[in-house]
Amino acid sequence: MSSTPTPAGLARFNALEEHAALAALHQACASTAWARRILAARPYATADDLYAAGDAATAGLTAADLDEAMAGHPPIGRPEPGDPVSAREQSGMAAAPGGLRAEMLELNLAYQERFGHVFLICATGRTAEQLRDAVRERLGNTPERERETVRAELGKINRIRLARLAEGERGED
Repeated sequence: MSSTPTPAGLARFNALEEHAALAALHQACASTAWARRILAARPYATADDLYAAGDAATAGLTAADLDEAMAGHPPIGRPEPGDPVSAREQSGMAAAPGGLRAEMLELNLAYQERFGHVFLICATGRTAEQLRDAVRERLGNTPERERETVRAELGKINRIRLARLAEGERGED
């Protein structure tokens, strides 16, 4: 039985000093509790081990931790200037016509007014129309249901970002 070698990016992450590893994890998710939980379980033998730790950490976030994680995400359609990760993840909105971009701004504001936080969705691979339709649909959720939807979407985002970390990508495109 042969063992699979640890991916180079994951090996680098395992070898990082604590402060550098914590900084790398904060680029994936703004929740300090999430990052510390993953950090505490190092080293990881496989990327799947890292993803499982990320999933468990996301599931264990308190309401305050979830708020902290959401605070690290810009609104859909307005990626952080100079942030290639944010721009890449929201690329579906980049070429949207002006009317659709204006509609997303209005929907984002309505969502924030209703739920008190940014509309969080795993935007990777979604078109501007799909993002618009998702926010429209989720505006009808109860606050409790929306909170769990946000947690699920955060988990998807975190997995994508942990995969980039494990593969050794640094976020530049």
